Amino acid sequence: MAATQTFSRRRILAAGMIGNMLEWYDFSIYGFFAVQIGATFFPSEDRVSQALAAFGVFAMGFITRPIGSVIVGYIGDRRGRTTALTISIVGMAASTVGMGLLPGYATIGVAAPILLTLLRMLQGLAVGGEASIAGVFMIEQAPQGRRALAGAIGGVGNGLGIQAGSLTALALASVLSPEDLAAWGWRIPFLLGLVVGIGGFLIRRALRDMPERTADSTGSPIAELLQNHLGLLFRIAGLACFTAIGFQAAFIYIADWLQTVDGIAPQHAFKINSMSMLAITPVSLFFGWLADHVGRRNLLLIGAAIGVLGSVPFFMLMQNDSTARIYLGQAGFVLAIGIQFGVLQALMVETTPESIRCTALAIGNNIAWAILGGTTPLVAAWLVYRTADELSPAYLIAGAAAITFVSLLLTPENFRNELRKRVQPSTA
Repeated sequence: MAATQTFSRRRILAAGMIGNMLEWYDFSIYGFFAVQIGATFFPSEDRVSQALAAFGVFAMGFITRPIGSVIVGYIGDRRGRTTALTISIVGMAASTVGMGLLPGYATIGVAAPILLTLLRMLQGLAVGGEASIAGVFMIEQAPQGRRALAGAIGGVGNGLGIQAGSLTALALASVLSPEDLAAWGWRIPFLLGLVVGIGGFLIRRALRDMPERTADSTGSPIAELLQNHLGLLFRIAGLACFTAIGFQAAFIYIADWLQTVDGIAPQHAFKINSMSMLAITPVSLFFGWLADHVGRRNLLLIGAAIGVLGSVPFFMLMQNDSTARIYLGQAGFVLAIGIQFGVLQALMVETTPESIRCTALAIGNNIAWAILGGTTPLVAAWLVYRTADELSPAYLIAGAAAITFVSLLLTPENFRNELRKRVQPSTA
C-alpha cells in the first residue's frame, strides 16, 4: 500500500477535471461560433440555413458518442480508469485542433463540410466515455461522506471548460470585427485546445502506474449490462435527460437565441453566457457538499421540479433586450441545472454495480446526450424558425425535466453505503 502514497488527492482530482474541461471547452466553442462555422463550411446566403447546417454537424458529434462510450467504457471496466481517460483526452485534442486547421468551403469545396463532419464524429468517439468515467474515477477514490463533493469538483471541469470557451468567444468578439471573426478569428479557440490537451495527457499519464481494482469479471461488460441491467440503463438515460437538454438549450443554444430573438450583439450574448457559466460552478459545489449531508435524491427532485415549472417563465424573462431580466431568467437555469451538475453523478455511481459501472454510466449518459442533448440546438433552432414560437426551447427543457423527475422517483438512495476499496492517496 505504500506505493500508492505518491498519488495525491490533488493529482487525482486534477486528472478527473482536466478531461471534462477540454470536453466542454471543445463542445462549447463549436456552439458559440456556430454562426461563423456555418458561414465558413456551408455555402448559402440564408443565415438560418447555415446555422441549421452547423448545428446538424454539431449533433453528429453526439451521435457517435454512444459508440465511443462502448469502447472507452470497456477499457475503463476491464483495463482501468486511467488508461481509458488517457486515450480519451488524446482523441479529443487531436480532433479539436483538426477543426481549427480545416480549410473552408471556398478553399476545398464540398470536402470541407465532409471533413468537418468526420472530425466531429471522431471527437464524439473520444468524448464518449470521458465525463462518466472521470466521474466514476473521482467518486470511487473519494472518502465516504465526500463522494458527491468529489463528483461536483469533477463537474467544475465542465464549468471551467464552458467558461473558458465563453470568455474566449467574448474576448475575440470584443477585439475583432465581425468580418475578421467570421473569416479566421473563430479558429483561434480550436487551436488553443491543444494546450489543454497536452496538459491533460501529461497529468493522466503520470497516474498510469496507480493501482486500480478493475472488475473481477472477464466477460463483456456491455453484454452483462444488456442481459441483466437493461432497466438500469434506461433509468440512467432518464436521469441525465434534464441535464442534457437543459444544458444544451439554456447554455449553448441560448447564445444564438439571444442574437436571433432579441437582436443582441454577439459580444453581449457571450458576456451574458459567461456570467451564467461563472455562477453555475459555486452552485454545483455547494449542492455537492450539501448532498453529502442530506442525501442525493430529494435535492435532485427539487432541481427537476424547477425545470418543469420554471422553464417557460425563465425564457419569457429573456424574451426582451432587458439585461436584468435576461440575467434573472438565466439564474433560474443556473440553480436548476447547477443542482444536477453537483449531485447527479454521485447518485448514478452509487446505484450502479461496479463490474459494469463505467460501461453503464457511459452508455446511459450518452443515450441522453447523443439522442436528446446533441440534437437540442438543431431542434430548438428549427422549432423557433418553423413555428415562430420563440418559447419553443423552453418546452423541450420542461419535458426533459419531467422525464428526469419520474426517473428519480424510481431511483433508490444509496449515499450512506461504501462503494469499493479505494486507493489510499496521500494528502500532499
